Amino acid sequence: MITSRTNDKIKYIEKLKQKSSFRKEEGFFVVEGIRMIREVPGNLRKELYLTEKALSDHPELKKWCDYVETVSESVMEKLADTKTPQGMVALVRIPEPEYGAGEGARSGGQPLYLILDGLQDPGNTGTLIRTAEAVGATAVFLSRNSADPYSPKVVRSTMGTIFRVPVRICDDLPQAIRELKQSGVAVFGTHLAGTDFFAADLTGPLAFLIGSEGRGLSEEVAAEADHLLRIPMEGSVESLNAAVSGSVVAYEAYRQRKCR
Repeated sequence: MITSRTNDKIKYIEKLKQKSSFRKEEGFFVVEGIRMIREVPGNLRKELYLTEKALSDHPELKKWCDYVETVSESVMEKLADTKTPQGMVALVRIPEPEYGAGEGARSGGQPLYLILDGLQDPGNTGTLIRTAEAVGATAVFLSRNSADPYSPKVVRSTMGTIFRVPVRICDDLPQAIRELKQSGVAVFGTHLAGTDFFAADLTGPLAFLIGSEGRGLSEEVAAEADHLLRIPMEGSVESLNAAVSGSVVAYEAYRQRKCR
């Protein structure tokens, strides 16, 4: 049992939780809680740390991976990122995205991508990754200045979808968009200057560009769009939350494809 809060393994996990660059360098991230830990595929499991009580409540976790270690309640308080910890955290490999730019959606239809440009809010980012799975999207692309999809808050927000939807962090997002366009994917940007998106044909291979919460799409990314679309709104509302607007347009594409 690990009882020291300054143990090297504990400090390593703390650093993974706190630093995106360290997660990228090491190729690991941290998940917490029984629901998320059960979602982790076997090939991504690295290490599991849990209290004796948590192990007693979930004895099946003894065989969760090759390295399972108990820790004191005090150590778990340091490791946990939630206000009401469940007594377990796991070290997990960052999955390699498995997709091709010309592949169909996982639901078997036309390719559909969600491309997030500068989204900083972890909740919005996690919600859109969940939405991607719900609509059968091919993958989610994120600009480097978006919230890290493997940060603890984003991981929790995905509710396990982070293990099922390919996620690509792009150092050069405009170039990644151009590669999609070269493969025959039409690119639609959500933008206040766009046309009514309900009139758009969203049944073919496509990608949606979703801008940041404060400033929307950057000029550089918006310039890569084949079409700019605006969600109609009543009253004095000018824009929607990024996760809401991204989900609305993704579900309209999903609806159109189902109704063909």
